[in-house]
Amino acid sequence: MKRILLPVGGAVLATGLLAAGLSGTAQADGDVSNDPMARNTSEAASVASFWLASNGAALRSATQYTWDSKEVRKVVSKGGYSPDGSPGTTAPTGASKSTGSAQNVNLPKTIGKVFFVDGSGKFRWCSATSVQSNYRNLVATAGHCVYDTDSNSATLDNWVFVPGYYQGKAPWGIYVGKQAFTHYDFDTYEDYDRDYAFVTVYNGIQFNGVKQVDRKDYGRFTGPKRSWGGHYYILLSKDAGRLGDNVGGQGFSWNQPTGKYVRAFGYPAAPHPDGNKPYSGVTPKTCYGKTTSKAVGASWLKIEEHIGLKCAVTPGYDGGPWLLNYSNGKRLGYVNGVTSTFADQDGNDRIDYITSPYFDGETASVYNAAKNVWSGKIVGPNGELYK
Repeated sequence: MKRILLPVGGAVLATGLLAAGLSGTAQADGDVSNDPMARNTSEAASVASFWLASNGAALRSATQYTWDSKEVRKVVSKGGYSPDGSPGTTAPTGASKSTGSAQNVNLPKTIGKVFFVDGSGKFRWCSATSVQSNYRNLVATAGHCVYDTDSNSATLDNWVFVPGYYQGKAPWGIYVGKQAFTHYDFDTYEDYDRDYAFVTVYNGIQFNGVKQVDRKDYGRFTGPKRSWGGHYYILLSKDAGRLGDNVGGQGFSWNQPTGKYVRAFGYPAAPHPDGNKPYSGVTPKTCYGKTTSKAVGASWLKIEEHIGLKCAVTPGYDGGPWLLNYSNGKRLGYVNGVTSTFADQDGNDRIDYITSPYFDGETASVYNAAKNVWSGKIVGPNGELYK
């Protein structure tokens, strides 16, 4: 049975707004499933204001999110597998100038955190990246960072992407999710061999504070607003532009041979199984190495065809990109995987290995469906909501 979408942004926001919750059902087209998230500008503005209110208090209080397995275990080889077609790539856009020395790894502008409210009402985050699309509006992350696998009910609520996030700050604005695309088998059966998702996002939105106005101006204003104690206030906001225009977009690749070098990025935060906590989740970390040449399996999640990478990071890294052919000067490469699970291969209660679904032609079908979907703006030049 397909999931039923729960209302997005249905909580009373710190700005005093109440988002109008709408429900809908997932749609499927072959291997591709898609679900609506924030489906209109009013709902999208409410979701953004939820996270930006009180100087980003909700963003700062969020904690890392991971899959619903309670244990980190050893993964095993399940034998080889073959690509389902010819290798392919989509080129990245938006090269950045390098400002660091050649010895340092220059972090891509495209990476950031996705924030959402899980089924228990907790504020959570995963890692993600902007990826190239026709409308410069697409985010790649793990499927379990979009769909609520714990409650088996819906997309995660109040979903936003914040590129370059740092301690409550959103330097390029907040990008509210509009529509989520994943493989039908993940959406329907939670098949972790398909634990990836692509989310279209609205133009970014930035808030510049609150302005007190008279009743007449308050009535005419169509953006976020509230009245309190006989006084009238509007939330000053502006359009931050398209995601890909602001930070660029990584390329995308599929049906690539394993055994190639990739550079993975993400925001690790959780402790290792032994309680050691080397990461804060504040700044992104990177790993570099060759992907495994054999499919990787994890019986507790029914995984049979993941690829692996030696990397001692912890949850919070979920959804972060694995970039093939990463250019340190341009800060761009090709998304060839996303972090899905974590493993302890040597049995010492320390994570030393991460896995990703293998990106094949079916992954490309999901990506191609998402990259051609327009999303649009949330606010106009005067802070008003677009209809």
